[in-house]
Amino acid sequence: MLKKFIVDKDYHNSRFDRWFKQNISNVPQSLIEKLIRKKKIKINKKKVKTSYRVQLNDVVELYGAEDLKPNNKSKKEKYKPSEKEKGKYGKFIIENNDNFIVINKPSGIPVQAGTKSFKNIIDILKNTKYFEYTKPFVVHRLDKETSGVMIVAKNRKYAQLFTSLFRIRKIHKTYLAITYGTVKQDINLLQDNLTTYEKNKKVIQKAISHLKILKSNDEYSFLELKPITGRKHQLRKQLYNIGHPIVGDDKYSFSGAGKKLKVKNIMLHAYKIKFMINNIKYNFEAKYGEEFEQLIKRKF
Repeated sequence: MLKKFIVDKDYHNSRFDRWFKQNISNVPQSLIEKLIRKKKIKINKKKVKTSYRVQLNDVVELYGAEDLKPNNKSKKEKYKPSEKEKGKYGKFIIENNDNFIVINKPSGIPVQAGTKSFKNIIDILKNTKYFEYTKPFVVHRLDKETSGVMIVAKNRKYAQLFTSLFRIRKIHKTYLAITYGTVKQDINLLQDNLTTYEKNKKVIQKAISHLKILKSNDEYSFLELKPITGRKHQLRKQLYNIGHPIVGDDKYSFSGAGKKLKVKNIMLHAYKIKFMINNIKYNFEAKYGEEFEQLIKRKF
């Protein structure tokens, strides 16, 4: 049986194999290539490669679609925010335009739902007026406990653009952190080989960050950090490695870090982000929260 599908604007210029896995069936790459070889897949009545970039309104013809296990995205339960909660997030919006928003993410909420958390930023945003005619695309993440500036794309074109800019290090982020202990004045560059595990496979990645001491005393340091690379938990791991874990970070800490302070979240804040698109410079700043501010006043 022949079935026809039309490519919508969200997938314009995406690879065909990616479009197929997300819209038809998440089958192995080899099966898609086999279907193409047997001429059971055509686009605009022509045979194409899996690397073909689909275009808006392309017509995909598929013979034998009934034999493939369809994607059933509707089964995945989404978080449903209340009307009060949707309105609340308007105060966190820093920038809103046709292609993306910039939000000052509050502490204590993850970007996306996970095994340990259901409530999340993306499911809330998709139900607000900012995404009334589109959907949010995640282009980078902040930890649940970390606050600060975050970009969310409104269409696939800008999602791909931001992903590319992050990959080639053309998006520059500045963080603020409060750590235990007095960081030495001569430390201004952090370079580490950080270890992570992906599906039980050990992965070692180089991590580089610039560091500037804003204030310090015998107990604590207030730091400005500019990561050059973007590794998971990069700043948290690097500060732990030099013996100055972030206040409130229970994962990367040790008993000798200093007197434990009772804080609700990690004292790490994504303060600024800047980038350039079409020769236009964008520079956004997110004010840190009350808990962060009060700790600065109390300890410095």
